[in-house]
Amino acid sequence: MPTNFYFQSGETSGTTSEQRLVEDLVIESLKIYGHDVYYIPRTIVNRDFIFDEDAISQYTQAYPLEMYLENVDGFEGEGDLFTKFGIEIRDQATFVLAKRRWEELVDTSGGTFQLEARPAEGDLLFFAKTGSIFEIKYVEFQNPFYQLGKIYVFRLQCELFEYSSETFDTGIAEFDALEDSNTLLNSSHRILLQDSTSTVVSALLSIDNKPIISQSYANILETENIDSDDFETLNDLEDILDFSEVNPFGELG
Repeated sequence: MPTNFYFQSGETSGTTSEQRLVEDLVIESLKIYGHDVYYIPRTIVNRDFIFDEDAISQYTQAYPLEMYLENVDGFEGEGDLFTKFGIEIRDQATFVLAKRRWEELVDTSGGTFQLEARPAEGDLLFFAKTGSIFEIKYVEFQNPFYQLGKIYVFRLQCELFEYSSETFDTGIAEFDALEDSNTLLNSSHRILLQDSTSTVVSALLSIDNKPIISQSYANILETENIDSDDFETLNDLEDILDFSEVNPFGELG
């Protein structure tokens, strides 16, 4: 049965002007009820194609966007767990981002992204209001499903980010400071020396261009010395230990 051509425009429902009106209302709603969130894309440095991961990812870009926090009663997830390894915080959140705002502020910025059409899994969101960093785990881009024949928002399902010495250099002082206080990289840790000066851990192998471990060593096997305070000669040793015994732990010869 053919659709009503008074309300349908080609293969979609609704006209371009109607779609634009709905999109404007969505963006206005996000600006009214949303929060300022930084979108921070991940830069792949050295991908491990076996495990499909990058242990030394970099985050050097940041884009301020308005997003709506769908969890109005607070973060979801398993919450705070007390384990034998300490406290694990497993907060989850869903952020709603306008598709057009993504295209205007991020997609056309000339930056480097994993995906060009939408936010990618593995990218970060910095929620400055709580000082939390969330990692995007899944991007739902068909909910709501084609209102008037068009997609207007991305739903970013996120989990609290577990930092593991990634590089932060976005220019946002509050965000980049988290690297300095949490990183395990040798180049970011300092120790106090005996002369009351400090140095980074990576410089320990050479201070003032001189190695700390300066003792020489040799890997040549020298002649074994069989004499000692207890055994002066080899004959004394043979008198004590019977080397002719084949099986000293049993009765069979």
